[in-house]
Amino acid sequence: MEYRSPVYQIRSVPVGKIEANTYNPNKVAPPEMRLLYESIKADGYTMPIVCYHDQERDMYVIVDGFHRYRVMLEYPDIYEREGGCLPVSVIDKPIDERMASTIRHNRARGSHNVDLMSNIVRELHDLGRSDAWISVHLGMDRDEILRLKQITGLAALFRDVKFGKAWRPAEEE
Repeated sequence: MEYRSPVYQIRSVPVGKIEANTYNPNKVAPPEMRLLYESIKADGYTMPIVCYHDQERDMYVIVDGFHRYRVMLEYPDIYEREGGCLPVSVIDKPIDERMASTIRHNRARGSHNVDLMSNIVRELHDLGRSDAWISVHLGMDRDEILRLKQITGLAALFRDVKFGKAWRPAEEE
């Protein structure tokens, strides 16, 4: 029989039949959780939760996607919009392989390249997006936006900003 990836058999599962595993070391800070909520609010669930189906208890144990699951539990607007169900991709593996899979999923996410993120901030600025817009839509605080702007060059990014006179050099007084 030909192998078929689990993603081709997504199930709509009521969130009450899904539970966290006991071994996931991944944590997400509050700003990133808020960004995940904003992402799901704007784009919907674009990736399924990966689970193991415990047939004896008829429960789905999360292998990957715990924070997407949390968004469903913590934000009533998302719960209501999705009808209390999450898209689930099921893998059928023993616990040791599920644990390894969880770690692989966590570590495979990678990180953002600073130069590329700086270019994105510059391009959004060039398109007329404000720092406030960038902050909300990319989940960045003002300091992070400033640091990324510094990488691509301050002059162009701050050409429309009005600066006040905060001080004068001593020799001018």
